[in-house]
Amino acid sequence: MKVEQRLWQSRRGWHVLGSDGPIKASLVLFFAAPGTLDDGARFAELQAAYPGAALLGCTTGGEIAEVDVYDGSVIATAIEFEHTEIKFAVDFAAPGKSSFEIGTRIGSVLPAEGLRNVFVLSDGTRVNGTELVAGVQHVLGRDVCMTGGLAGDGASFQTTKVGLNANPDAGRVVAVGFYGERIRVGYGSVGGWDAVGAERIITRSSGNTLFDLDGQPALDLYKQYLGAEAANLPASALLFPLRIQPKGDPDASLVRTVVGVDEEKKAMIFAGSIPEGHVAQVMLGNFDHLIAGAGRAARKAAIPDAKLAILVSCIGRKLLLGQRIADEVEAVADVLGEGCRTTGFYSYGEIAPLEASAVCDLHNQTMTITTFAEI
Repeated sequence: MKVEQRLWQSRRGWHVLGSDGPIKASLVLFFAAPGTLDDGARFAELQAAYPGAALLGCTTGGEIAEVDVYDGSVIATAIEFEHTEIKFAVDFAAPGKSSFEIGTRIGSVLPAEGLRNVFVLSDGTRVNGTELVAGVQHVLGRDVCMTGGLAGDGASFQTTKVGLNANPDAGRVVAVGFYGERIRVGYGSVGGWDAVGAERIITRSSGNTLFDLDGQPALDLYKQYLGAEAANLPASALLFPLRIQPKGDPDASLVRTVVGVDEEKKAMIFAGSIPEGHVAQVMLGNFDHLIAGAGRAARKAAIPDAKLAILVSCIGRKLLLGQRIADEVEAVADVLGEGCRTTGFYSYGEIAPLEASAVCDLHNQTMTITTFAEI
């Protein structure tokens, strides 16, 4: 397994950050700031640099390479597998098609035999990530190892794009399956947010839309927490995510982030499902706890001789950490070591197993890590 990494920036074009030597890539992962791919030039340049490779990527809320976080760039990571087969499944969000249906179609295309990991990149504003994951699991089983994330659009929440062997476009969902006896995959997912305020019951919701908490309009309650920042919704709500969990089962807790609001219905729209009857609690970030959480995720994901780590972290973490954002990437690199290259992006939702379980789900406000090695 060999890895090569390139960075594109407007002021200097493409340059190689690191390489394991001459490489015949079978897969190139690219993560791009909104707008950088619009003219198609960057995609064409990657095709020319890695002929014959499959190109998979998405737009982001920030790009990760090595121990740095970039904005306005394109990160491309080329991977040469020696003993691993890769297969792809593609579907599209469309009116009348549920996210669960998209997931089942994805799962039906990927053969189950020999499957070691499914890595998913999905549109971040048109897809309910929880239902997407559930659809894949419905076909491949709840024990399928699935990681990935929802594409980003900075903090704008307007249009996100995903592409496979084509310049990224809105509404697309792509999964790549990794097959073979000699590939090893590790994963870790940790948040690090602190719960604040009272626990409330989700008394009215539908899919990923939250209407009422304890019988009160959810948007009104959130605005009380936000104060003057309520004028900047939905972006300002990224700093106050919602933890949800079934009653009496804290090990099954998930964090949900806001991707939109409905002022008329006084409702909030999240990246994943918000089940009625679950306990909900507003969370607040602590710099040191978030950075420590990234390190814990790396320790969970660490595997012997890992050559590549894909980091999918949340745009809310990036907005909160601000100038300290690189600290969480450095915390990961410190654990995984110099022999493991890092790539990734800031997302609208992260897909990984639960912290206390092997069952996959959609996370928000979480650092998730997938590591790869071949033996």
